[in-house]
Formats: sequence, structure tokens, C-alpha cells
Amino acid sequence: MTFLQVPIIDISGLIFQTNNSVDVIAEQIRQALQDYGFFYIVGHGIDEQLQQKLEHLSQQFFAQDVETKLKIRMAIGGKAWRGYFPVGNELTSGKPDLKEGIYFGAELEENHPLVKASIPMHGRNLFPSNIPQFRETVLEYIDSMTQLGHILMAGIALSLGLEKSYFADRYTKDPLRLFRIFNYPPNSLLSKSKWGVGEHTDYGVLTILKQDNVGGLQIKSKSGWIDAPPIPGSFVCNIGDMLDRMTQGLYRSTPHRVQNLSTSHRLSFPFFFDPNFNVEVKPIELKDVVVNDDKSDRWDKASVHEFRGTYGEYLLNKVSKVFPELRQKVIESAE
Repeated sequence: MTFLQVPIIDISGLIFQTNNSVDVIAEQIRQALQDYGFFYIVGHGIDEQLQQKLEHLSQQFFAQDVETKLKIRMAIGGKAWRGYFPVGNELTSGKPDLKEGIYFGAELEENHPLVKASIPMHGRNLFPSNIPQFRETVLEYIDSMTQLGHILMAGIALSLGLEKSYFADRYTKDPLRLFRIFNYPPNSLLSKSKWGVGEHTDYGVLTILKQDNVGGLQIKSKSGWIDAPPIPGSFVCNIGDMLDRMTQGLYRSTPHRVQNLSTSHRLSFPFFFDPNFNVEVKPIELKDVVVNDDKSDRWDKASVHEFRGTYGEYLLNKVSKVFPELRQKVIESAE
């Protein structure tokens, strides 16, 4: 078989809970995740005006000079791991990415128990004060993506023959929600790299990606690297290391990368719907599943199945390699 085109799934039946449609969609999700680890979704119901507003405000932010953008730099966000980073400050596989971006998460007040306990990656977001509606738009988008994440995880549970509330009951009733806005500047002939982001896998259970119309995303299918181009009205969904671990390799966290050959700016909006920070992630008892733990096809030669501990521990170990300087300031100072 050849695997050259990421499947497109209409999930409107999941949203409206029409029985026959749910079964069909669950089977489509199962096939897509076994074959690719990725799928597009349409029929998701996310407000188009909200998406356009988010894109427009993001363009406004990144068009500013670096000094202005650094007013909400990640160092100010501290343990909450929020804020702006300039081009080259984020590492993938130890190499600088050709992108800049802003990190967001669930908006938590100072008196929230997790913030008071100084749990990393929890707290207040940093927003530009000079761009009206930026804060409200980002928070509304995070809420919309969270609702969509719950719906998709119910579909993934059904695709595994589980109760639709399986993941919500154990891992995602109060999910760790992480949202990024990335800007890939035009690639210059002076640049030594064509990679906006190098080969990597995501860490959690589900990523929901909004792309602009520029493109550049590539995934490592069983037939080799293939493009996942923008499709109007769609989101790209993929699973992360923790779902790979839970399903014992039945669903793989597929490596992907961004090739930056464009002469214009590219925006991307990945939303990570992840297990609760403090929950221990365990394998699901699935019938007739042979564990697929071949490290050789993973970019980092690591095994997600050998990991023991909470999702927070796994995540902090990963992100500390993405921002090593921030790790020294934030995590090690708390240890």
C-alpha cells in the first residue's frame, strides 16, 4: 500500500451525535490513525469569523519590531511558560527553528491552587497591550478548541472500542491546554536551513492545527515524507506520544516538520489538548494488540513505552530541551 494523502474526515456527525454517523466516523478515525497518525477535519463548527480575527490580530503582532514584541517575552512569564520568543530561540532536535511565536495556556488567576503551588506551565498569559481584542480573541479561541478537543477525544475513544468518556474520565476532564501562534518569516537565500521546524513528534494526546494558506507542513508517512497542504475550512489533527503510549503503538505519534521555502510570512496555530499535568499515563488494555515499540523509526530513538510517571514530568523533560535557557531560570531554580 502507498500512503500519500492524509485523510479528510467530516466530524459533524460526532458533534450532532447521529448514531450511524458516529460509528462511521470512529472507523475513519481508526483507519487514519493506524495509517498516518494524522487526519484533516471538516464539519467542526468552529466560527470562521473568530479564526479570521485571530489571524488578522496575529499578523498585526508579528509585524511589529522585535523590541515591542519582547515586552511580553517568555522570561517575564516565568514558570507559567507563556509569552513571546524571537526567531531562533526555540530548538528542535537541538537546532534553532526558523520561527518566532507566542506561548499561551489556560488563563489561571494568582489564587488558583496550581498557581499557588508553583506548578510549572500554569498561570496568567501575557498579551500585547497595544492590540485591542487580542486577549479576548485568543481566550475565546482556546475555549472553542477545548470543546472541539473533548469531541475528538470521544471519537478517538470510540475508534478504540472504548466508552466515549474513557479519556475524559481518566485524563482530560481537566486537560492541560497549550496554544501557540507561530510566525515563519520568509526564507532568505542567506539562510543555511530550509526548516521552519525540524522533525519531531508532539508530546500529549491530540494536536489541532489551524494553518494559513501558505503551507509547508510535512508528515512522515509509511511511504516517506508527504505534504499536508492547507485545505480551506479544515484543521489538521494528529496524536502525540502519550496516545502512542496508551495504545501500545497501535496509534503512532507520527514525526512531522515544516519546510520553509516561502517568500512570504506563514502563520500556524497549533492547539495541544493534553492529559492533566498531574495524571500518570498508563497503557490501555486493548484486545489483540501487539506492542509496536520500534525506536528506529523515531527521530530521537526514544521509547514512549518505557516512560513512567506523570504527564507533567514527561512534558517538562521535553520542553526543557526546546528552551534550555528558560529551563535553567524556571525549573532548576524551583528544584
